[in-house]
Amino acid sequence: MAFNTIIFDFGGVITTSPFEAFNRMEAKRGLPKDFVRSVNSRNPDNNAWAKFERAECSATEFDALFAAEARVLGHELDGASVIACLSGDIRPDMVAALDILKAKGFKIGCITNNVPSGKGAGMAVSDDKAAAIAAVMQHFDHIIESSKAGVRKPDPRIYAMMCDALAVEPSQCIYLDDLGINCKPAAAMGMAAIKVTSGAQALNDLGALLALTFTPVGV
Repeated sequence: MAFNTIIFDFGGVITTSPFEAFNRMEAKRGLPKDFVRSVNSRNPDNNAWAKFERAECSATEFDALFAAEARVLGHELDGASVIACLSGDIRPDMVAALDILKAKGFKIGCITNNVPSGKGAGMAVSDDKAAAIAAVMQHFDHIIESSKAGVRKPDPRIYAMMCDALAVEPSQCIYLDDLGINCKPAAAMGMAAIKVTSGAQALNDLGALLALTFTPVGV
């Protein structure tokens, strides 16, 4: 069955990864590299981060809950500082690829684990950035935000929700995400999953599956 649908994660795929911002903040504060990720990997279904992505706690509650979890691991870090790192920079090459895919008739979806903080789906901190992200979001035929759906990746239900919304079978879909743990359920359902490590790698791998060439912006 030929692919007719491309489903994208947002942060770390359409935008630069928040993990890069986490690492910069950790270095500035003298924290171990990937400390934020280590906190969020503990009790991953019910920790502060999981609850925040499902909108089961407010930003104020997350701030305190995350700080308590960080303290258990021996360091002081408030949740508000983590929230401030969430909104990455838009990758122009990825946006150009969305235009190409739309022009060729592909259905395009976005599944994003986000939190009820900042401005819009991309959790922007400024009006200008929120407007730019909103413009990118217009490319998608359907968007699922964990903080609105009450379910987050890697829960298989969220991928099934997208397939239902776009009226496609998993085998017709390619899924891109920067986290392997989020790619696994998609692959198990029958999607072709691409783990994203950079924008260029993502477009090379996507192009190989679709027999398309995505030319970098400005080239």
